[in-house]
Amino acid sequence: MTAVPPYVPGHALLDGRTAVITAAAGAGIGGATARKFLEEGARVLVSDAHPRRLKETEQALAEEFGAEHVSSLPCDVTDEEQVTALFAEAVRLHGRLDVVVNNAGLGGTAALVDMTDEQWTRVLDVTLNGTFRCTRAALRHFKDSGGGGVVVNNASVVGWRAQAGQAHYAAAKAGVMALTRCAAIEAAAYGVRVNAVSPSLAMHPHLVKVTSEELLAELTEREAFGRYAEPWEIANVIVFLASGYSSYMTGETVSVSSQRA
Repeated sequence: MTAVPPYVPGHALLDGRTAVITAAAGAGIGGATARKFLEEGARVLVSDAHPRRLKETEQALAEEFGAEHVSSLPCDVTDEEQVTALFAEAVRLHGRLDVVVNNAGLGGTAALVDMTDEQWTRVLDVTLNGTFRCTRAALRHFKDSGGGGVVVNNASVVGWRAQAGQAHYAAAKAGVMALTRCAAIEAAAYGVRVNAVSPSLAMHPHLVKVTSEELLAELTEREAFGRYAEPWEIANVIVFLASGYSSYMTGETVSVSSQRA
């Protein structure tokens, strides 16, 4: 097992940009991305379906980076009215929108023979349909505003490879990859880039709650570095995709892992 590398400081890669980040409350990839964006000079509107945790996240980030740089609005990505309100709030607060990070997703473990319609539909609605709703809202805004902008979606290596008990999640994440490719082709006409990250194993409290110790140990063992990723290591790649350093990339899914199959 290799050691976790030193935390990478900000380099003003997103200076002056305004971003919306979904599922950003707490210690997972969304929260790490919000912090990274702020460190890189962006203003962020963080969103989540859990109002209390979201407010706590906003307050903590505002204390560190300044209230003028951080705002929040609860949003359930399965509700079209709430998604529309989220994007309207970003423009109202900051007068513009430059980057959208679609991080909202829902997992779970169930054998396909035992999986209920409700389990299947719920995971697909949050993970795939929610990404669709937010991507659509972002592209509408960018197009109506005269073009330009970036969308980064959160997929998963499970969208490429098979894992028992993950049929619903794998189907949703494979769908996010396909959505990313198609949206990128359409959005290129008005100067918008759409890419995705595909993490393998990034540890956060929610994952610990829904995954057995045995499975976590097995998944960790598969990783080339012999450890799981820190959420900020995924966020670093999201920053890259949101920044000018990836200006000729669109429709791509970047595997943040040693594993693709």
